[in-house]
Amino acid sequence: MAVNSYIKEEYDIVVVGAGHAGCEAALAAARLGFKTILFTISMDSVALMPCNPNIGGSSKGHLVREIDALGGEMGKNIDKTYIQSKMLNVSKGPAVHSLRAQADKVEYTKHMRLTLQNTDNLTLRQAEVTELLYEEIPVNTGERVNSDSQADNGCNATTKKIIKGVKTFSGATYLAKAVVLCTGTYLKARCIYGDVVNHTGPNGLQAANGLSDSMSDAGIFIRRFKTGTPARLDKKTIDFSKMEEQKGDERIVPFSFTNKEEDIKRDQISCWLTYTNEETHQIIKDNIDRSPLFSGFIEGTGPRYCPSIEDKVMKFPDKNRHQLFIEPEGEFTNEMYMGGMSSSLPEDVQYAMIRTVPGLENVTIIRNAYAIEYDCINAVNLDASLEFKNFDGLFSAGQLNGSSGYEEAAAQGLMAGINAARKLQGKEPIILDRSQGYIGVLIDDLVTKETFEPYRMMTSRAEYRLLLRQDNADLRLTDIGHDIGLIDDERYDAFCNKRNQINAEIERVSEIMVGANKKVQEFLEAHNSTPLKTAASLAELIRRPELDYEALAELDPDRQSIGELPPEVIEQINIDIKYEGYITRQKQQVEHFKKMEKKKIPADINYDDVSNLRKEARQKLAQVRPASLGQASRISGVSPADVSVLMIYLTAKN
Repeated sequence: MAVNSYIKEEYDIVVVGAGHAGCEAALAAARLGFKTILFTISMDSVALMPCNPNIGGSSKGHLVREIDALGGEMGKNIDKTYIQSKMLNVSKGPAVHSLRAQADKVEYTKHMRLTLQNTDNLTLRQAEVTELLYEEIPVNTGERVNSDSQADNGCNATTKKIIKGVKTFSGATYLAKAVVLCTGTYLKARCIYGDVVNHTGPNGLQAANGLSDSMSDAGIFIRRFKTGTPARLDKKTIDFSKMEEQKGDERIVPFSFTNKEEDIKRDQISCWLTYTNEETHQIIKDNIDRSPLFSGFIEGTGPRYCPSIEDKVMKFPDKNRHQLFIEPEGEFTNEMYMGGMSSSLPEDVQYAMIRTVPGLENVTIIRNAYAIEYDCINAVNLDASLEFKNFDGLFSAGQLNGSSGYEEAAAQGLMAGINAARKLQGKEPIILDRSQGYIGVLIDDLVTKETFEPYRMMTSRAEYRLLLRQDNADLRLTDIGHDIGLIDDERYDAFCNKRNQINAEIERVSEIMVGANKKVQEFLEAHNSTPLKTAASLAELIRRPELDYEALAELDPDRQSIGELPPEVIEQINIDIKYEGYITRQKQQVEHFKKMEKKKIPADINYDDVSNLRKEARQKLAQVRPASLGQASRISGVSPADVSVLMIYLTAKN
């Protein structure tokens, strides 16, 4: 009788899922010297873009540039594979400027997969992970550990689990000291439109049906979320003459700080703008009872900030049209993405409503729109390092944590991969706070504020957004990336040179004075600027809205000796000088914020011992187990009065 034998291998770190989170996690771990294996359910799903064909956008562009500043890959990969680039919100202040690039989906996946396969210490493996391997040990007397169960509010755990590896569908075992879960939207996924249900992951790829049960058996609370995607249209059947052409920017701003415009400049491909109309909306209203979103057939909670077209029509009945962006999925395909018309309506209704749109009267659908439901976790059961509180060595990132979007996933994946590696190094985790980056805001929101719908990053979520601009992500985070070991010395030296140039030039123009002489007054008049009454520094003139560093070159006696500065250096000079007062004020706010963050809460605190805490606050504090008073103050259900009570208690204990 034959005896079954199974593969058994050992790695330092296992990463489950090769979407945007998994790619960043695996690359970070491997580049930090750890033997890493990255599992994907299909090689076709590596860095897959199953929905919108772009990287970046409002606030998301900030995340991509921060990922790059820390040593991640997403920015470099989109710079290689973009087909159109645009800086958004340029009519507003620099705090909300956001870079977005249309991607060639196939090329994006291909280049990321090649990067993974050519990275030392990294193995890319197609297999479905179905089981977590771990051992359970009793909690030491007096130690309090957060449970992953939603029901007990996280304060009744008597054991702690230690990750040992994973098992795949084939029975193979992969032992590891740390595991990073980046499962995206694949766990028990089902795709739905009308009454049609496909038990698959996105784009018809295989779902992952085993791992959810293993996680649940390990005490990890599982819930259902939903997202969706629009139909894909045949370019040959679109009448673009009825649409507004949307071209890319003439000046290309790279996502990666390692690239210059001349390195990546290319001929760009246009997108197109059209609109729904009252006929479109009437068809949707007439068939709303056939939408699984409204019939109750879909169980998962969808994203509020990326609603389906049926949601928009029903919730905003006063609007007689909605924008639709027709975007190419790549350079060598006729598939066009229909941004703004995500839907789960039946196939016949999709055809009927789409054909009411100007330019789409005779369109052919290549792929139907659909909603997708999937399992995810409650991220309040994670530490800010993205490690499970009661599961030593198990990390989680991306849409599994209840977020949405490629960029949010990649940012979490990078941090989870870094912190898994640092755990094995015996080092403290890297935790960015809310004043350091959008990544800090994103992760703090996920692990502190219980989210009941897919979380989307927005500039309004960042309290210190004037400091956290996309243009200065390298100035904020490259030091950290270098300290971690993901920014090499050559890149770091170039960064230090840039920073020195900025600081030296700001200091220089602050010291150079110009008088109220005829030449200066004529210059100011020519630029519609108020004449001087007394001498002023060049920096004072730069602060004027109608003037900038470059315009003042003819008044600068030393400019020729300085030489030509790079555009990114000039940009920082202008912003730092023009917004100096606002920046100083926001830095003062950050100082107050940091004082609260420095007031640490003991990990073993028993909130039942804190008198005068309201019951809701006690329960929420016990569930989230904040690391500081600052984090405690951001928990939903914890009032300022509760924070004051907690502060008095901690002061008395010390």
